[in-house]
Amino acid sequence: MQIPFHKYQAAGNDFVVIDNRKNIFPKKNEHIQKICDRKFGIGSDGLILIEESIKGQFDMIFYNPDGSQSLCGNGCRAAIRFAESLNLTADATIFNAFDGLHKAQINGGTIKLQMSNVQNGRPIEGGIFLDTGSPHFVLFVDNVQQIDVLNIGRKWRNSGLFGAGGANINFVEIQDKNKLFVRTYERGVENETLSCGTGVTAAALAASTKGCESTIIIETKGGTLEVSFQHKEKEFVNVWLEGPAEQVFTGTIQF
Repeated sequence: MQIPFHKYQAAGNDFVVIDNRKNIFPKKNEHIQKICDRKFGIGSDGLILIEESIKGQFDMIFYNPDGSQSLCGNGCRAAIRFAESLNLTADATIFNAFDGLHKAQINGGTIKLQMSNVQNGRPIEGGIFLDTGSPHFVLFVDNVQQIDVLNIGRKWRNSGLFGAGGANINFVEIQDKNKLFVRTYERGVENETLSCGTGVTAAALAASTKGCESTIIIETKGGTLEVSFQHKEKEFVNVWLEGPAEQVFTGTIQF
């Protein structure tokens, strides 16, 4: 069986996206892992399925390369760009993802995604833990370019501090009150990615405890993102993530 696919990137975070409204994709871990494998498959930081929805204009189903599921902020923006090509959305949309309904706006080359409200971060071992739809641990560093993200990130991810599922690890350099540079080790990928949407969101919210103010511009290896938010007593609300998303190529894969 041949299945059409589309490859998208959102600030260097790359995804295979499949129109699964007719349930053509066999949802097996072996297929998900093969697609995401950069040697034996297409290669990506995750697989996205677009499906019919009873809650929003579409359902966005996201799988990490190991087959696990979570919210993916950059993946959501890639999914919206793909849904736009399918005429499933206009300039504004509501869609259903791993943690529920999200609003989004298409602003030309960028897509602005509303995240769920986020509870105040919890200090752990010199860093801050937040859940932005995926669990994230934020560590502030002086020179993020010199950090061994792969090995140090893997150590923290598997430290046992964040439960059986572990957490994504973000290394954050504050460059001024509304500018950060962020590098992220992503669980499920088990490597550094060029950017992480839920990760830069966590970094921006955590940076507010260091005096940073909304809107925060975040530089990553894959490009520039923006996070805006309001902080109430116990949580962050009106949280928005904005950045680019574009199609790279299309093809078919055989199972």
